[in-house]
Amino acid sequence: MVNVLGIETSCDETAAGVVDDHGRLLSNVVATQVDIHARYGGIVPEVASRQHVVEIRPVIEEAVAKSVGGWESIDAVAVTHGPGLAGSLIVGVNAAKGIAASLGRPLVGVNHLEGHIYAAWIDHGSDGFTDPADDPGFPLMCLIVSGGHTELVLMSGHGRFKLIGETRDDAAGEAFDKAARVLGLRYPGGPEIQRVAAEAGPSEPFPRAWIRDTYDFSFSGLKTAVIRRARQAGIYPPPPDGADRSTVATLARSFQDSVVDVLVSKAVDAADRHGCKGIVLAGGVAANSALRAGLLDASPVPVAIPPMQLCTDNGAMIAMSGVQRLREGLASAWDLDVVPGMRIGA
Repeated sequence: MVNVLGIETSCDETAAGVVDDHGRLLSNVVATQVDIHARYGGIVPEVASRQHVVEIRPVIEEAVAKSVGGWESIDAVAVTHGPGLAGSLIVGVNAAKGIAASLGRPLVGVNHLEGHIYAAWIDHGSDGFTDPADDPGFPLMCLIVSGGHTELVLMSGHGRFKLIGETRDDAAGEAFDKAARVLGLRYPGGPEIQRVAAEAGPSEPFPRAWIRDTYDFSFSGLKTAVIRRARQAGIYPPPPDGADRSTVATLARSFQDSVVDVLVSKAVDAADRHGCKGIVLAGGVAANSALRAGLLDASPVPVAIPPMQLCTDNGAMIAMSGVQRLREGLASAWDLDVVPGMRIGA
């Protein structure tokens, strides 16, 4: 049995988790910085990296303590080394190097985006868990949606990725944050828009940036449409007596429906075009209930979606990706460096 410790510090979550080589989740600990960055309305890189320094040791120690066997049971250390914020990545990579060196264990550098995909392979103890590679099999179309990324990636096998489409401006999660700010909602915007949209009736017609003949995405025009509608409704800038709740709910619902429609439509079409046997939905925005339901309803092939706690940044997904890289003999050298602009399958 091989147990891999995964460390994740690409943005504002300090996370560590342990997964064994059968994909069983042994521990998963996340220290979030949401409350810290909420006062600024977004991530402040310097603040994030300093907070990682504070949290990294207790988070890792807790993850190892919760796994079976403690430090002696750790057989390898996987860590995100890109993409992400440079200062944040450095904290995780240096911690991983120190631990791997002290234990005499292999060090495995992991692409953060591959980690999100491999979250779907983690056996989190739920009934009826099925490895996406066994059923339905490859190829798979992977839709990665998060605060910094929106990509469609063709996965032809383990470790074999080809970028099919990506955002040309705002990522989906970033667009949620910006729309929420316009509507006077709190940060992070994704959960807030989902919560408020649930109170709305039918949505209003909102633009969809289809970008014909490509699987690329664009959400900046939708953000502009939210600003224009909010101004017309008299809720942006926010009025002194507060915005009308029903108006905010309707705009939130309309915005969310537009994003979900484009993401689902392009993912399903890309999967069909490339003869995929299934679709993997991954990334923080994959926790959005409207997106999950929309893709499950629209896809003619099986859809694999990690549970909510494994959609947002976490160490277990990095450990799972590390397990696969070790199977391929892809341990990293000690000069492993951070690559903030790392891409997947490009």
